[in-house]
Amino acid sequence: MFKTLKDFSVAGKRVLVRCDFNVPLDKKGEILNDYRIKQAIPTIKYLIENKAKVVIMSHLDPESTGVADKKYTLDKVAERLSNLLNIVIGKETDCVGLEVENVVNKLEAGKVLLLENLRFYKEETEGDEEFAKKLSYLGDIYVNEAFSVCHRNHASIALVPKLLDSCAGFLLQKEIENLDKITKSPEKPMMAIVGGTKVETKSKFIEKISEVADFVIISGLLKKEILEKNIKFKNDGKIMGPEDNLNALDINEKAIEMFENKIATAKTILWNGPFGKFEDEKYEKGTLAIAKAIIKSGAFSVVGGGETIEFLEKQGMIDKFSYLSTGGGAMLSYLGGEAMPGLEALAEKK
Repeated sequence: MFKTLKDFSVAGKRVLVRCDFNVPLDKKGEILNDYRIKQAIPTIKYLIENKAKVVIMSHLDPESTGVADKKYTLDKVAERLSNLLNIVIGKETDCVGLEVENVVNKLEAGKVLLLENLRFYKEETEGDEEFAKKLSYLGDIYVNEAFSVCHRNHASIALVPKLLDSCAGFLLQKEIENLDKITKSPEKPMMAIVGGTKVETKSKFIEKISEVADFVIISGLLKKEILEKNIKFKNDGKIMGPEDNLNALDINEKAIEMFENKIATAKTILWNGPFGKFEDEKYEKGTLAIAKAIIKSGAFSVVGGGETIEFLEKQGMIDKFSYLSTGGGAMLSYLGGEAMPGLEALAEKK
């Protein structure tokens, strides 16, 4: 499909790594959850050990596009990354330009430099070719380690890999391998659990996954939207949601029991999205019950979506699942058979 990190000799090379360090922040700008940073550590350590000149780029917060808002600087990410790697890493105040190029060109083998937030430039999300060229001047090899934005046609995701020798990082490889287990060779019975809202972003996925899954559980709010918009699925008979209280901030005991019984029969489970307003402890019962039921089932389980992972981390349940994907929307797009510009760019012959 595409090259991987071990297909290249990286010693002495400037390796431009596109990570996703879009971590949640509190009101003071402190990092609330560093799960995504931790997932990129194996690739970064490999590059350090193999004497690469490591240049990392990322975005932080989607609403900061085109605005250099100090709240969304990657300074705190640099601090956390330094602590996790147990080394001092460099941090630039920009992500393109002659000054940045000079710093990158002086970078020593085995050292790490983090660039400033890519989305301080609107050209990043606009998929601007000139901006992509400026980024490409900073590397000899491009590594995509940001599966969670591979469904976006952004400059650093879909254009830079066309300008450099490029490959997938260890995390991206792992994401694809585990998601392929869901669609290509799942142990049956296989089920999908789809929570949250916004049926317009999830209907294609529900349609596609229902072709593979034996049954699909959806949240009350999704079911409400489906009924209101009169959305029809080819495999309607496989799709089940709460029978009543579709507006509720949590699912009731009747729905919990129905879902638990169904989950207990599954051998493969895919879960994306919470089943209530879990941020408020009063409404976390349903989501917690689903998590416990999946664990109890012993099924091969893949979980995705920032909110779902945030909930599981809060509950201390992260290690109870087979695999946690860093992608929410990207996971739905990939499994729904939609275009993935980031992956397509890696697969192109240079």
